[in-house]
Amino acid sequence: MTDPLNHSYYAATAHPRLDLRDIDGDLECDVAVIGGGFTGLSAALACAERGFSVILVEREHIGFGASGRNGGQLIPGLRWTASELEEEFGSERADALFDLCWRANPVKARIEKHGIDCDLKTGHLEAAWTPTDFGTMQREAAYLDRRFNYQTYVIAKTKMAGHIASPLYHGGIHDLQGGHFHPLNYTIGLAKAAEAAGARIWDGERVNRIVEFSDGSNELITDRAIVGARYVIDATDNWIGDVEPDLGRYTVPIMNYNIATAPLANADELLPTDAAVADSRFVLNYFRLSADRRLIFGGGERYSQTPPRDIAAFVRPFMAQIFPQIAEAKIDYAWGGAVAVTMNRLPHIGRRGNVFFAHGFSGHGALVTTLAGELIAEAMAGTAERFDVLAGLPSHPFPGGTLLRRPLATLGLLWYALRDRLG
Repeated sequence: MTDPLNHSYYAATAHPRLDLRDIDGDLECDVAVIGGGFTGLSAALACAERGFSVILVEREHIGFGASGRNGGQLIPGLRWTASELEEEFGSERADALFDLCWRANPVKARIEKHGIDCDLKTGHLEAAWTPTDFGTMQREAAYLDRRFNYQTYVIAKTKMAGHIASPLYHGGIHDLQGGHFHPLNYTIGLAKAAEAAGARIWDGERVNRIVEFSDGSNELITDRAIVGARYVIDATDNWIGDVEPDLGRYTVPIMNYNIATAPLANADELLPTDAAVADSRFVLNYFRLSADRRLIFGGGERYSQTPPRDIAAFVRPFMAQIFPQIAEAKIDYAWGGAVAVTMNRLPHIGRRGNVFFAHGFSGHGALVTTLAGELIAEAMAGTAERFDVLAGLPSHPFPGGTLLRRPLATLGLLWYALRDRLG
C-alpha cells in the first residue's frame, strides 16, 4: 500500500523510528496484536508490562493510520456528552463512563512515565458556531459541575477574542483536562516503550486472517509466517474489515484533511491561550498551534476515499473563513487520511472468545484509544470490570450489506453536512 496522504508536518518532524528487526518464520506468544496505532501499541505495552509475551504486527509502519495523521487534539470524553450518556444509560453507567473517559488522562500518564517527547500542551476549547450551540454548551458545563464536580470554563462571546482571533464564534467551553500533542511522535514513543518492556514489533507485514481454535488458542496467518497466540487484539480500526469482515460492517471511512502553514509571526495572536480548538459544526473545523508556531488546521471532509488533487487548496478556504488575516499564508504541508466512524459515533469495543477488538473511535480517539488498549490488557490479566464499561456501549452494523453500506451512510452524512450549510 502506498502512502500518498502522509506528506504531513508530523512525518517531516518525526523522531527516528524504531530500528525493527525482521521477524521471519513461525512464532509463538501469549498476545498477538494487529495494528501499530495508539490502541495496538498501548495494548502491547500494557500487556508486556504485565509479563505477557507480545508480538505486534503492523501492515505498513508504526503510526501509518489515523494515529500518525490526526489533528493532534486531546478531547476528554466521547462523542456523546456526559448528560446524553446519563439520559441513555442511567446514572450508574454514566458514572463509570465519566470516570474512565473524562477524569482519566492515560496519554499524559504514558508521556510522563516514559519521557515521550511529543510537544504536549494543555487546554482544549470547544467553540460554538451558533448561539444555540453556545446555550447547549452552557447547560452541559453547569451539568458537569453540578453532577460530577468537573470544572470547565464558559467563555462568553465577548471574551472569545482572548482565545481565538476570529469573530465567528458565539462563545465556547475551555477544558484544561484536554490539550494537544504531536501524535506521530507519541506513537513512536509508545512503540519504543513497548519494545523496551519486551514486546516484539514487526512492521511491513500483512495479517490475512485470524484462525480461532476450539481450545481458545489462535493463529495469525501473515504473508510470511504463522503467529500462534493465546490472545489476539485486533486494533486495525479503518482496516478491520480486511482481517475480520464481519466487524467491518460496523464502520464506514470518512476522509479528513489537514494543512500546516509555515511558521507564523502572529501565531500567538491567532490563539492567545495556545489551546486546541474544535468547533460545534457537524463537519467541524479543528485547529491548533504546533510547537514551532505553525497553524495546523483541519476542515471539510469527503466521503470518497479519493483525495482532492490539491489538499492544500481544498482546506485553505475553511482556514480563510475562520482566519481571514492569514488567508494567503504559505502552506508547507497538506495531508489526510481515513477515520472509521460508527453509526452512533461511539467506539465499538469487545471480545469474542480470546480475540479482543477496538475500533470506530469516530474522530474522537486520541485519548480513548490509549485507554482502550490498557483496558484490554487489564481484561486479559483477569480484571474486566473497566473493560466491560466500554464494551457495553451499544453498537450496530450499518445497513445495506457490502455493496450499499457506504452509499447509504454517505447519504445520511451528506444530509447532516447540508444542515451545517443551511444554518
